[in-house]
Amino acid sequence: MAKLLLAEGHVVHGYDGMTDYYDVALKRARHSVLLQNQHFAATEGLLEDQACLDRTADSFQPDIIVHLAGQAGVRHSLDHPRAYIDGNVVGSFNVMEAARRLGVAHLLMASSSSVYGANTSMPFAEVDKADTQLTIYGATKKAGESMGHAYAHLHDLPTTLFRFFTVYGPWGRPDLAFFKFADAILDGRPIDIYNHGQMYRDFTYVDDLVQGIRLLIDAVPERPARADAIAEGDSLSPVAPYRVVNIGNSTKVKLLDFIEALETSLGQKAMRNYMDMQPGDVPATWANADLLHQLTGYRPQTDVQTGIDAFVRWFRDYYRK
Repeated sequence: MAKLLLAEGHVVHGYDGMTDYYDVALKRARHSVLLQNQHFAATEGLLEDQACLDRTADSFQPDIIVHLAGQAGVRHSLDHPRAYIDGNVVGSFNVMEAARRLGVAHLLMASSSSVYGANTSMPFAEVDKADTQLTIYGATKKAGESMGHAYAHLHDLPTTLFRFFTVYGPWGRPDLAFFKFADAILDGRPIDIYNHGQMYRDFTYVDDLVQGIRLLIDAVPERPARADAIAEGDSLSPVAPYRVVNIGNSTKVKLLDFIEALETSLGQKAMRNYMDMQPGDVPATWANADLLHQLTGYRPQTDVQTGIDAFVRWFRDYYRK
């Protein structure tokens, strides 16, 4: 996201905890790429450190805040729930407080497809009820949405939440399946495939996600004059300048097909270890991205093989494999 904004000529200040949840060296390598641009600077600090966050925000005086930070990882939340309360609830509250105090033109925050939880009607649409989260991770993301709505209503703060769907691509997180699969396949180690491969995900290539966010920056929500003026399918709040938007590829892909695409790109077959479903996991996710298209004219469209090929090229280069 920062790379795209810098390429457009914007001035960007990053805020990153550099936590050891995954390889800090990878995070610093990402950072070093951005630091080559004179219009980028960064502060290292945790979201829950309100004093540090406020000093950074007050010094930079942003026009827009794009909040992509927080504690990630569905499975990690099963064993370390407090990290999610601290990072995703308290941390997001601190970001919203800074945005309110500075009167930013638009606050954008990352949510997750995990908020759909036990919903079974697909593709998931933003106007669907989403009250059955299955993990603390999903619950903290839904809490962020609820707090965002309250702030938008109380303080007339234009706010957009976007729900990500299984993002993959270069510079990705090593704790995610596609990353672990590639590493294991190249090392000749078996890969763990949950629910015996009967899993479906709406795999979204990172560049598509970033482009969606960039276009949503300019799609500033406005408090509607009347509730009946909201278009069908629009998640715009009837009482606040607030909206939730899915960013997904709108394609339900079987996990085994995704693995085959990875094998094709790597030129190597995986040793497969089929396992039962993990607690808190869901058998499928699938986004309805019509609202994103209505607001921006854009739809994510990178097919899985193209996206995986790009990831593998980066992976082999970065890890010299």
